[in-house]
Amino acid sequence: MAARVLSVFGTRPEVIKMAPVVRELQRRAGEFEPLVCVTGQHREMLDQIMKSFGLTADFDLNLMKPGQSPAAVASRVLRMLPPILRRVRPDLVLVQGDTTTTCSAAQAAFLERVPVGHVEAGLRTGDLDRPFPEEMNRRVTTVVSSLHFAPTSAARDALLREGVAPERVVLTGNTVIDALLQSVRADYRFREPRLRALQREECLILVTLHRRESIGTPMRQVCEAINQIAMRHPHAAIVIPVHRNPRVREIVIRILAGRSNVHLLEPLAYLDFVNLMSRSRLILTDSGGVQEEAPSLKRPVLVLRDITERPEGVAAGAAKMVGTDPRRVVQAVDELLASEAAYQAMVTASNPYGDGSAARRIADAISSWYSDKQSLAGCQRGAMAGAH
Repeated sequence: MAARVLSVFGTRPEVIKMAPVVRELQRRAGEFEPLVCVTGQHREMLDQIMKSFGLTADFDLNLMKPGQSPAAVASRVLRMLPPILRRVRPDLVLVQGDTTTTCSAAQAAFLERVPVGHVEAGLRTGDLDRPFPEEMNRRVTTVVSSLHFAPTSAARDALLREGVAPERVVLTGNTVIDALLQSVRADYRFREPRLRALQREECLILVTLHRRESIGTPMRQVCEAINQIAMRHPHAAIVIPVHRNPRVREIVIRILAGRSNVHLLEPLAYLDFVNLMSRSRLILTDSGGVQEEAPSLKRPVLVLRDITERPEGVAAGAAKMVGTDPRRVVQAVDELLASEAAYQAMVTASNPYGDGSAARRIADAISSWYSDKQSLAGCQRGAMAGAH
């Protein structure tokens, strides 16, 4: 009998990282009966990226409202998901990462006695405020999960230190690398007209900003640094897809709009974004996923945070923590644009995040776990029959 697996996600990054897993489960139709439930935590961006990967939802909670707090999202998931779980009766609920959707869906499944599989398990900063609320979401999801798919050996070791049983932890690599390697093409033609207008030989600097804990003074400082970089390197084209969060947009647009070599764009379709990363000279970001993607593309990444749950790239030399102090940010960019040796040291660093086979390993682990579960159930039924 095929294992019924319900994947639950609600944000753009979750779709990117879960799409390879859902597609692998779909490919192995004899082993799995895959179903998808979306929460709509990022409504417009979610729909856009689902279309890019050719995914459709079997269930859509459509729970997002303007200005909704994480607590409101969590409460609505906890209210709306259980009836679907009772109706579908999945053998496993799959969640990914560290969003409010992830944590609340995992709790809902646990309360309905449905086993949970956590994709991208074991990431930790050790600081509940950074990132907020993602660090809490990760830890709570770990507590209620039955299967833990760790993307790196450091993530696996973190889970083992917290007392997770070794047989429940599977080292898989990160599914974002699966998605990336399937999507980057040398002959890609951008859909966004302003990207098509950029010359291939231009020095492109890609910047992404969105973290909740950066909003306010840290984000203003980063934007001031970008202003300085634009003035110091007029030959560079600085591209910033501006997040839809109104508080992010207010800061970024107010400080950077109107500068000729700074291109403020609407959020990009996934294919445009990853192919833009591959053509960039370097990347500045506060995103977790981009920290994993950039080393796979051999692009230096400067991390606009003071602490990261993805230290492997920093340890390997593929990423550098620069925080949000304008002097540190500008100095790091100056060095990479001026020194070929510094640049090559980062692009030739080893990639610690995976080889593009994470989805297959996850599916294999679920299949093995389900077979063991079925065998145990069969033995228990046989024992009960013998007792009668």
